[in-house]
Amino acid sequence: METLGIITLLPALVAIVTAVLTHRPIESLLAGVIAGLLLLSPAQTIPNFSEILLAVVMDETVAWVIIVCGLIGSLIVLMMRSGAALAFSHALSSRARSRRGALLSTWLLGVLIFIDDYLNALSVGSSMRPVTDKQKVSREMLAYVVDSTAAPICMLIPISTWAVFFAGVLEESGVAADGEGLTLFISAIPYMLYPWFALLLVFLVAGGWFPAIGPMRKAEAFAARGELYSHAPAALESHEPTNTGRPAALYHFALPMLALIGFSVWYDIDVEIGVLMALLLTIVIFGVQRLLTWHQLFDSVLDGIKIMVPALTIIVMAFMFKTVNDQLGMPSYVIETISPWMTATTLPVLTFITLAFVSFATGSSWGIFVIAIPVVMPLGAAAGVDTTLMVGAVMSASAFGSHACFYSDATVLAAQGSGCSVMSHAITQIPYVLIAAGFAAVGLTLLS
Repeated sequence: METLGIITLLPALVAIVTAVLTHRPIESLLAGVIAGLLLLSPAQTIPNFSEILLAVVMDETVAWVIIVCGLIGSLIVLMMRSGAALAFSHALSSRARSRRGALLSTWLLGVLIFIDDYLNALSVGSSMRPVTDKQKVSREMLAYVVDSTAAPICMLIPISTWAVFFAGVLEESGVAADGEGLTLFISAIPYMLYPWFALLLVFLVAGGWFPAIGPMRKAEAFAARGELYSHAPAALESHEPTNTGRPAALYHFALPMLALIGFSVWYDIDVEIGVLMALLLTIVIFGVQRLLTWHQLFDSVLDGIKIMVPALTIIVMAFMFKTVNDQLGMPSYVIETISPWMTATTLPVLTFITLAFVSFATGSSWGIFVIAIPVVMPLGAAAGVDTTLMVGAVMSASAFGSHACFYSDATVLAAQGSGCSVMSHAITQIPYVLIAAGFAAVGLTLLS
């Protein structure tokens, strides 16, 4: 594919700089999209914008994200208004009596909800927020712990949407034989160094064995004075319990969560069916037991969808941004530029660094790898690099992109669930992300 050369990096640069300067992800992505469209065809900027927006909204993946996140938002509001989330937090507070206990409980809950990173980011953040608030943990710290156990754990435990997706990509690209994609994915798990280091580092931070650094130190200082967040989404703060009937018990929280995970696994890791079944079960139980009136139940479902609109808007804009970068040929340009420097020794680490950069710049932790895997895997085979090591490097880059990007879906949803702004979450966690990435790069070099 013919590209515009180094100019293809301009939209990503515009988006990143705008995000840092304004702390507003939607405007930043919009600036990057417009910059890319101007490069493609200045005279057709508006028609192309409209065409890409329509294509993105009609895309099956985007529609899936909108449905799943909207329904999870409904489930969250039901939990909050019924008092079920409060019952859970009270039960956990009796055991998590310290800051360390609250954060380690958050880490453990994130590890246990391994089936999907969207489900993980939203449910863990909203569930643990009252517990960490009580211990004066900053919302930014909560978001970091949540985000760091979302994509990484979904990659390391192969009963997840990530494993299913990438197993399919490995088979479709010819890297693995039909039916062997998941086997190859599992064999590469020991070499997925970024998820391992990210998960270990956040455990050390949660336990207080690694200090708060950079912007996180400032956020924690504010939290110690009772200022738990800055620029939190107002909608998340307005769903206190409204039930006037019987008080909610711990099982009112646990049962929907177990149903969500159980039905998702039962239907072949289909989180959409899982959350739909869990939502229906929750409505029936809460209605029959009169935790909320039927009017309150259905109002909560609609309000839950509403609170997800800002996050979903960012995700739609991120998909538009990815589409523009693909049309410019940005991923292909970066891979082709770095290819001449790839040898058997440097290939795994350069693959990780290159794809991590592309994933970070475009906000795509899945899409670009459909393009990249058929390119970098044959390079690895030609250089004599072990296939599982190459897969580990590629998967590490994907996890990094999901975790680090200021406007990736996981970053947005972790901030949304934890009750802080997207940019404050992204900026406070980036030092930890870079530390984990540095260890991963060193590890891949040593293993080559």
